[in-house]
Amino acid sequence: MHSLNERQRKAVLHTNTPALVLAGAGSGKTRVITEKIAYLIRKLDIKPYHIYALTFTNKSAREMKERVMKLLKNENTQGINVSTFHNLGLNIIRQEYQALGYKANFTIMDSSDTKQIIKDLLKKQKLDEETLDGAQWDISGWKNAHTSPEQALSEATDGLEQARAILYDLYEKQLKAYNAMDFDDLIGLPVRLFNEQPDILTKWQNKVRYLLVDEYQDTNAAQYALVKQLVGIQARFTVVGDDDQSIYAWRGAQPENLNLLKEDFPHLEIIKLEQNYRSSNRILQAANQLISNNPHIFEKTLWSDMGLGEMLRVLACNDENHEAERAVSEIIVHKFKHRTQFKDYAILYRGNFQARLFERALREQNLPYKISGGQSFFEKSEIKDVMSYLKLIVNPDDDAAFLRVVNTPKREIGAATLTKLAGYATRRNISLFDATQEIGLSTVLDGKALARVQYFGQLLLGWAKEADEKEGSEVISFIRQLIEKIEYDNWLFETSATPRQAEKRVEQVRDLFLWIERIIDKAKNEDGEERKLDKIVSYMTLMDMMERNEEETEQNQISLMTLHASKGLEFPHVFLIGMEEELLPHKQNMEDAGLEEERRLAYVGITRAQRSLTMTYAKKRRKYGETISCDPSRFLEELPAELLQWDGKPGVEISPEEAKTNGNATLDSLKALLKG
Repeated sequence: MHSLNERQRKAVLHTNTPALVLAGAGSGKTRVITEKIAYLIRKLDIKPYHIYALTFTNKSAREMKERVMKLLKNENTQGINVSTFHNLGLNIIRQEYQALGYKANFTIMDSSDTKQIIKDLLKKQKLDEETLDGAQWDISGWKNAHTSPEQALSEATDGLEQARAILYDLYEKQLKAYNAMDFDDLIGLPVRLFNEQPDILTKWQNKVRYLLVDEYQDTNAAQYALVKQLVGIQARFTVVGDDDQSIYAWRGAQPENLNLLKEDFPHLEIIKLEQNYRSSNRILQAANQLISNNPHIFEKTLWSDMGLGEMLRVLACNDENHEAERAVSEIIVHKFKHRTQFKDYAILYRGNFQARLFERALREQNLPYKISGGQSFFEKSEIKDVMSYLKLIVNPDDDAAFLRVVNTPKREIGAATLTKLAGYATRRNISLFDATQEIGLSTVLDGKALARVQYFGQLLLGWAKEADEKEGSEVISFIRQLIEKIEYDNWLFETSATPRQAEKRVEQVRDLFLWIERIIDKAKNEDGEERKLDKIVSYMTLMDMMERNEEETEQNQISLMTLHASKGLEFPHVFLIGMEEELLPHKQNMEDAGLEEERRLAYVGITRAQRSLTMTYAKKRRKYGETISCDPSRFLEELPAELLQWDGKPGVEISPEEAKTNGNATLDSLKALLKG
């Protein structure tokens, strides 16, 4: 703790009242949280299992826990709770599922599963496609705002909202029938449970003796409610956040939760961390001036003792192709001049569509790169197939999983048969699997169709019984044998376009097996638990949802990512591209609160840079089949003019000396590349 600055030390030592730590970008907030956990254990004698630390990604939680373990390497850390909000919610639900009216083998539906449920409900209710467009988003928004279907219906202002509110109610009932929940329920269900059953809330408040929350500005209404419930009247907590980095309003985040703390906890201590340990002062001065154009509840000014640093460059490019080529050539020149590594560079953009031209330019120059936000491992069809089998074995009431695997591989169960099966199940108000076990099914199916459906039901029943007897390493043996029995590898070769593609898909399934093995080994090493299939499936489903954009390994590659994905990261050299009106700020968010969030997004991009920042814009850009003129982003005009070095702006020319230097460096770098 001796190396903490004065503000950081104050944040660590303050424990007698609730604390809000306003932590600017790069100000060492994670260190404050980890040092505080160590202090609570060492000096205040709070048992590790009574300390809960929450964040928003598995990667952040993992790093935080590793740092705590390192600080307390010679002391007892048994049972310390460092996790995401959703992992904590899942833990609560697992322990209290009976009070919530669920069976132990519940399923967590991912976004593609829930979308399919909504589509099926639309067909049943004979609602039009307009109702579907945005319905999933609205339902998620209602859940995050802690709004019930009844409230949503009573507050509907037009026919479309009424239809979606009715759909919300049907969707909730369908999930319950499947013994399933979605991602938003992992927070919403515990909040509802604690509201309805005070004795269970008291039990959890006794478990949580001190709560720490990272990235507090990203909490939504349901998460804020959960925090308030857990800390209770004792209010022993510290939250860390930065209202200037709140960029997730589109998924329900409420930066005003920071201000709500002052109202709900009058004795709240506010501690500001303003010393930045990441960036040069020119970068910070630009960021400070930009964000000062937003209204503020809490004022703060970032500063650094890392020197003034380089001027910020602004490159005006002819069009989007020139922008990509120019940025890539700048990286080549800069890397040659400064002997840097590829991983020192990041190209940040407002939307994923901007990446394509940069990928092409990087490939043409044979430069290594990685792009965040690509297809998730769990979104691959072969992985969804295997996971659906496992979900169905764990929870036979999961109709979405049933429909995905009942004919994969082919079992000659056609669409007409499934329609009749579904109709029977709906009339009986039972799951598709339960329908396969009923004698009454013979009233709608006969002959081979009935025999095939019943046979699949019996297979599933046998697998479920066998899986229930397995734990630890036995589980992976069971899964391997299951895939062999259904001849899934053969199915992949039959349905793939080429043998090479089939081999790649088979390899993906093998990777899934290895992943499950690691989960089993990790659980055994950490808490001595021999995990059964149900816990493995729920763990992997949640891991998929939380880690879609997280990289497990760091390689020497140029990073391409959206500004949203860049939050929490830092790079020595950043290229912030597409600094144009209607792109950044985005055309849909150019007024009031939307514009403020766009400005925060630009602020996040600027503060990712440690040593140099280059911003680009295109004078013309092709949109919707035609080329249109583009205006530089208003955010460029809001930056301090004396910190900017423009290249290509009308009336501003690059100096002959600099042009010569850049030209020589480019020639030298090309020669070096040719020699390589």
